[in-house]
Amino acid sequence: MERGKEAFLERFGKDYGYPDAGKSIDDIRASEFKRLEGLVYLDHAGATLYSEAQMEAVVKDLTTNVYGNPHSQSDSSMATTGIISAARQKVLDYFNASPENYKCIFTSGATAALKLIGECFPWSSESCYMYTMENHNSVIGIREYALDNGATTVAVDVENITNLQNGTHNSTFVFSEHTVQRRPESLSLKHGQNGKLSGSTCNLFAFPSECNFSGQKFSLDLVNYVKEGAGEPFKSSPDLCGHWMVLIDAAKGSATEPPDLARFHADFVVCSFYKIFGYPTGLGALIIHSETARILTKKYFSGGTVSASIADVDFIKRRENIEQVLEDGTLSFLALTSIHHGFMIINRLTTAAIFRHTTSLASYTRDVMMGLKHANGVDACNIYGKYLSGPTIAFNLRRADGSWVGYREVEKLASLSGIQLRTGCFCNPGACAKYLDLSHFDLMANLEAGHVCWDDNDILHGKPTGAVRISFGYMSTYEDAENFLRFLDKSFVSKSDSSADIVALRMESDPLSDLGSKQLVHGIQLKSITVYPVKSCAGFTVHKWPLSNIGLKYDREWLLKGPTGEIITQKKAPEMCNIQTFIDLEKGVLILESPRCKERLQVSILKDSQCDGVMEMNVFNQRYKVQSYNNEVNRWFAEAIAWPCTFVRCSSSEFQSCNNTRGRGKTCRDTWGKLNFVNEAQLLLVSEESVCDLNSRLNSTEILVDSAQSAQTVPINAMRFRPNLVISRAEPYAEDTWRSLYIGKAQFSSLGGCSRCQMINIDQQSGQLHRSKEPLATLASYRRVQGKILFGILLRYEAKDSDGEQNSGAETWLEVGQEVYASNEQMREDTS
Repeated sequence: MERGKEAFLERFGKDYGYPDAGKSIDDIRASEFKRLEGLVYLDHAGATLYSEAQMEAVVKDLTTNVYGNPHSQSDSSMATTGIISAARQKVLDYFNASPENYKCIFTSGATAALKLIGECFPWSSESCYMYTMENHNSVIGIREYALDNGATTVAVDVENITNLQNGTHNSTFVFSEHTVQRRPESLSLKHGQNGKLSGSTCNLFAFPSECNFSGQKFSLDLVNYVKEGAGEPFKSSPDLCGHWMVLIDAAKGSATEPPDLARFHADFVVCSFYKIFGYPTGLGALIIHSETARILTKKYFSGGTVSASIADVDFIKRRENIEQVLEDGTLSFLALTSIHHGFMIINRLTTAAIFRHTTSLASYTRDVMMGLKHANGVDACNIYGKYLSGPTIAFNLRRADGSWVGYREVEKLASLSGIQLRTGCFCNPGACAKYLDLSHFDLMANLEAGHVCWDDNDILHGKPTGAVRISFGYMSTYEDAENFLRFLDKSFVSKSDSSADIVALRMESDPLSDLGSKQLVHGIQLKSITVYPVKSCAGFTVHKWPLSNIGLKYDREWLLKGPTGEIITQKKAPEMCNIQTFIDLEKGVLILESPRCKERLQVSILKDSQCDGVMEMNVFNQRYKVQSYNNEVNRWFAEAIAWPCTFVRCSSSEFQSCNNTRGRGKTCRDTWGKLNFVNEAQLLLVSEESVCDLNSRLNSTEILVDSAQSAQTVPINAMRFRPNLVISRAEPYAEDTWRSLYIGKAQFSSLGGCSRCQMINIDQQSGQLHRSKEPLATLASYRRVQGKILFGILLRYEAKDSDGEQNSGAETWLEVGQEVYASNEQMREDTS
């Protein structure tokens, strides 16, 4: 793809950057966003970024002024009152709203503003709450208040048809209603009207100024169309009579195009300031029409909302000021001092210029993405939404064979490439279902398959469950767009039908077959044996070790769980790699040491010894009976990792083997063997020669680390991958093709490649996560299949003999130096 900034500027030069702002976009980026060096941030729809100049002004303000609680008459309190009044005016100015016609209510965010509307709106059994399908969950959630008060709710699709008449554009809208919802009388209150407006039915219509999923912009002409009852369904439907009010969710759209309330007289507009200028978070606003504010009823009262109350009598006198009535307690007044400095940044650039700037980047990126094709002509990108101007692009990717690329795969690889983007449904279920063509049946089937928000189930039943979203902000640059496009082209666009650098990788073992001719590979040796008694803690290397029906005896038999039941690993507590472990088989003790603990800890490996109780717990969707330990043991681990935790031991599993699924592939692929607290299988094998090949690739790409004296290449040790077994004298990646192997007298089945995660970027000696994101980034460039990055193979120990009977007699041991005989054939399984 031959693209250049010169060609981009030739097309978008009038819109890109801020020629009238006194600083170019390159100067803004270099001086005010130095923390973005080496990083591409493309989630401005989720949260845009604050500038360094903005934060310097905030700090200066807070360190040179004294602001007190505004519910008083002191000088510091009056200073705060003045700041709050000025902040209200700035918000109204931003939306071009007259203070005579609109009021600004500060909330903890757009969601809190929407909740406030739902709580205070005058719902009745005759009311209707109508909302567009493309709406955030926070908007859809208002229907709970409507339904509980006996009102009907209905989602609609809206099509905007623009006609040109007498030289002006006139908008006509076509509404397509979904199922009308009303709860049975037994589930709704229906005690008359919830608000003050007696004798008239109040209805509410809600839509976003910009869809946070697709970036589609809704015409603000909808406001007058609905309020004036200009057409269907408001004009003729007897079910939709009454007084219609309009709510605009501007949380997404206000960053580039705030609704002009002087032209479009909406009743409610909500926003969050961190989406406009990054800081502060936890602060938003409800802009409400003055006439509409009179019909809202607030039940709860708090500090600052009443003029008087009597503690032991049912009496209160509420304040007349609508802002004081609707704002509970003391406002976040220090955060409110900060929005002044945020608006200073935006006003200097102007929203019109920000819109043009971000739109130019999105238009360019969208055009290039639509042109990305695999070598066989298949489109690589599927972009959702109409081709409308806006700073957001939602899409999914396809492989050359037409199959979908999971959005989690895209997110993980983007992160490795220093690109921050967003994936999922973005809390917009209607838009997600619409654009991904997910029926109600599909959605329920996905839920039954275990899919919930923020999980890894990105492809189910052949369809994506979410999408990838990128969005540009006022400080985004051409280089951001170009780096993202290069990432897509390099990582997901096939240049030819075959590549010499692609290794034949297996995610899972092939269907069972007879052993047949063994085709044994000779000359390979077992180089090392490592046991990891405690999940995610350091292991210990031995010359020989016994096997059991769970693999290496005592391997991953203990783990740490957090106070809410979560499994603690190095991803949460990298310090776990510094906890040294050793099992003395003769003495029957597990010995643990930590640099944070003065004393070593000894735990008996005899069952029921030091037991403080037996309980059940869920580990990777598998039920286990576990043995817990006393507080002294738990305190030792809490000190070792600086994290409250409980030490538990696997007692027994409810099932013989793990059979749960997550995403497209099985989380646990060993559906035959008995398992302790492992992720996928009993053992992990890594080849020394494969590690050497990886190191050569790392050297060739000149991956460097910072050093006070000089830069030097990073060697990767096999132990970085936390293998149980390391072999030597094999060809690099020969293990990928193995179906079974023999080490001494022990037989093992290969379950395919081991899917790697960011844990391999943690240096097991220091516990530090490598900033270079290596070696995972390099592995992703040539060891990726079906969304997984594979290195090493998973093994199951075949504790049964050829007749399917449990091996009896002496314990089987593995020993360093034993010959490894590998076969490309699957050994026979007993399925009786």
